[in-house]
Amino acid sequence: MAKAKQARKSKKTAPRAARSAWRSRSTTSARGRAAAGKRKVAPKSKAAPRKQTFVASHHKPDAFEQGLRRYAQYRDLGIAAATGGLARAHVIKMIPPCDPAEVSKRHFHDVEFQMIYVLKGWIKGEYDGAGVVTMYEGSCWLQPPRIEHAVLDYSDDCELLEIILPADFETVELE
Repeated sequence: MAKAKQARKSKKTAPRAARSAWRSRSTTSARGRAAAGKRKVAPKSKAAPRKQTFVASHHKPDAFEQGLRRYAQYRDLGIAAATGGLARAHVIKMIPPCDPAEVSKRHFHDVEFQMIYVLKGWIKGEYDGAGVVTMYEGSCWLQPPRIEHAVLDYSDDCELLEIILPADFETVELE
């Protein structure tokens, strides 16, 4: 009880300006929080979402086709058509044996997003800022837009899942 009286007494004896400043800070803070809760924030204008449709793709061994690279076959998963070009997803089957002279050409993809997941086997690549990296079954990586890279080697059974935005993009060869 004596401590409570002493605390009240010290508060009374504190300089008036200090007490006033303390009240002002706490009141302003409370008012600021209350006002922030009441402020209306204009919603960010978004482009109308692209129409998307349901799509399912089931594994068929003969569904792989020649694509961008001679040493790889691609199985389109139907995402580009279902998203109106927003994204593309495909399974890439690397064709054995790996020929480093053919696969090791530096390049980049003019994309907004590119993610790769190793379904089977392994793949070794070189990426600006990361150096040489070997990815194994279950590994996943993000290639930032326009990152320069090269495939260095891959296993005979290598298969990858690749997801890219937008669906149509340019690949720029650097060598």
